Amino acid sequence: MELDRRLLLAHCAAHTLSVLAGLLVVVPLALNGSAFKGRCALFSTGYWRNENRTELTGQPGDISHLVVQQWGPPAACQFATFVGIFTVLYGAAQGWRCLFYLHGRHDDTLFSSFLTVLLSLCVLFLSGGATITLSLGLASWCDTVTDDNTRPYSCAESQYVPLYLDVDTSSFYTELSLAQASLWCVTALWLAQSILSFLRLYHSHSQHMSGPCLPREKELLLGHTPSEGSRSPPHPPATPTIFV
Repeated sequence: MELDRRLLLAHCAAHTLSVLAGLLVVVPLALNGSAFKGRCALFSTGYWRNENRTELTGQPGDISHLVVQQWGPPAACQFATFVGIFTVLYGAAQGWRCLFYLHGRHDDTLFSSFLTVLLSLCVLFLSGGATITLSLGLASWCDTVTDDNTRPYSCAESQYVPLYLDVDTSSFYTELSLAQASLWCVTALWLAQSILSFLRLYHSHSQHMSGPCLPREKELLLGHTPSEGSRSPPHPPATPTIFV
């Protein structure tokens, strides 16, 4: 298999995996946004307070519940969702193009390959920023839920503990941790796509530079030996002329 077809096949596989990873980012974040009624849990601040259980559950006694002072900025969740949606759409479109190129046995032009490299690098930095944002936001929310790790349960276990909020917190850690892991995978895949795009650009540039020289080099190496029949007969030697 030729080098360009191997690179194209690897690019197709990377686009397919990026579509799957992007879906694993978008779907959990959508479910979490629906459970939290459109609010963003990332970077949310709050504290724990003891109150009379009668006011919350109707039963006598005291109870400790979480009070959210301020929900996180919606842009923190929307940023990760945007990267996931763009990855799915771009991966599907580019995967179809790769299959088309594999079937037609041709590749992008130099200009198109250069634009692909630039776009891959830009989205790589965006996905890296979204991954760090989601990771830091989830850590901040876990510190709020566990009261800076002073509660007798971890952040993963806190989703099974009643927080007495007006949102559904029964699966927030599963959804956000799945989105976080998938977003790391998306970032790694964008890094792989950037490398593959650069290799395809370099290979196309090498072929473009060596293309015009190949016929001339082949002609110089092989040459065209004239046939025996086309050789002109040798000229007879000129007879000397004596002048008297």
